[in-house]
Amino acid sequence: MSDFAASLLADLRRKARSAEADVARVFVPCDAAAVAVGADEVAEAIATEAMTRGIALDIIRTGSRGALFLEPMVEVETARGRVAYGPVGVADVAGLFDAGFLTGGDDPLRLGPPEKIPFIARQKRITFARCGIVDPRSSTDYTLTGGWQGFDRALAMGPAETIETITRSGLRGRGGAGFPAGIKWKTVADTAAPQKYIVCNADEGDSGTFADRMLMEGDPFALIEGMLIAGYAVGATRGYLYIRSEYPHAIATMTAALQSARNVGRLGRSVGGAGFSFDIELRVGAGAYVCGEETALLESIEGRRGQVRAKPPLPAHKGLFGAPTVINNVLTLAAVPWILKNGDGPYAALGTSRSRGTMPVQLGGNINRGGVFEAPFGMTLGELVLEIGGGTASGRRIRAVQVGGPLGAYFPPALFDTPFDYEAFAARDGLIGHGGIVVFDDTVDMAHQARFAFAFCAHESCGKCTPCRIGSVRGVETIDRLLAGDRPADRLALIQDLCETMKFGSLCALGGFTPYPVLSAIKHFPEDFLAETQKVRMR
Repeated sequence: MSDFAASLLADLRRKARSAEADVARVFVPCDAAAVAVGADEVAEAIATEAMTRGIALDIIRTGSRGALFLEPMVEVETARGRVAYGPVGVADVAGLFDAGFLTGGDDPLRLGPPEKIPFIARQKRITFARCGIVDPRSSTDYTLTGGWQGFDRALAMGPAETIETITRSGLRGRGGAGFPAGIKWKTVADTAAPQKYIVCNADEGDSGTFADRMLMEGDPFALIEGMLIAGYAVGATRGYLYIRSEYPHAIATMTAALQSARNVGRLGRSVGGAGFSFDIELRVGAGAYVCGEETALLESIEGRRGQVRAKPPLPAHKGLFGAPTVINNVLTLAAVPWILKNGDGPYAALGTSRSRGTMPVQLGGNINRGGVFEAPFGMTLGELVLEIGGGTASGRRIRAVQVGGPLGAYFPPALFDTPFDYEAFAARDGLIGHGGIVVFDDTVDMAHQARFAFAFCAHESCGKCTPCRIGSVRGVETIDRLLAGDRPADRLALIQDLCETMKFGSLCALGGFTPYPVLSAIKHFPEDFLAETQKVRMR
């Protein structure tokens, strides 16, 4: 557990001791992943059981700590700190009370102190330090655990030094492109305009990714503070938070947090009494994957169909409503308050030479221990999948992992020595994208996975450029003919030529990155593209 997370726990323990001593405190996640496996019902069952037994109880709904394989994970505050139990079902609640779980009693579901659970203990939690610890809708909890100190320090040092601090920290965009945040901010700051904007891209659409959602549901004020600091640094007075419609829990939590921030004077006119005005408007997308691309997102906010814009001009020069605009991902902006509060040095000291800081890696697919694992860049892919993730849930051999969403490359176990950072993956024709890792066992058909990449692109294309719009459809047709045994060598050559055209001719990353899964599947799993292999699979 990071020193920052430890200090948060200490602060909240002091708060707990100041409350009524005879009221037990129980923490149940309200994160969507926990709710999906019964967290709401467990919370209700705990409240009902306590009432039946005449026990005074305070149930605090938190975010998730990210160990999703243990959800619903219930924690209780004891004299020695929090004790976790999980996964807890409704049927387990009465037994937990009988075992004295409110004072840390022994039970088969007892996990011990949460920070000592191996999945959590091996992390360096900076961006996710508060998740699972605080009430995400409580501005008091946020302030008590060091919230707003990053913004206050930014005010003290001024806009130029704030941007320099972000630049020196080495923070890069966590949405997928990995572009240095400080350079983007400085470009907007140096562009003269009467109006500037901060846009947060929370349109998290990649398969196997859920870190944005978990952050917004577990620590929404960190994102608000990050946007506030960015606005102050570049001279923007308004921000837009663009969330996909499939995230109703995140939308509700962020809406409540935005209003709370206004109520305590952290959004609106003269924020913090500093004479700087900044407010944030929440916009909900309609589910188009292409709106995760920054210019299509701008089109959507402006009320038009989400289509990619040609560049130049860059959004930093001419973005939302034609004004200079900073567009950053949720995880990028949520890291900003910690950097400003603690200085650029501690953050820059983490990770590798050009991939600095921590990356919240999302482990999903056919995996034993799924969840969000935040660690400095540099752990190998094998460590993440085998040691942290525990291999496949099915118990079968791993055949491939896809890193970087549906447009990421497929890596076989032979490449598990690849360090998890931008440069190492690029050197092996891959990309880490938003940090999602999806695991497949040896039953996967990689030719069908390559076909899916083309089909996904065809379905999600905005239709503006020919390589993406037409190339993806032709890709599906060509793979189908190849697998049917129709001149497979010729079809394979055609697919590779088609990928080159899409990679270098598409307007945005949707068409430009579709070749990554296709070409990596062909390169590492060529046997699956033989008609004979497909005939064997069909038997």
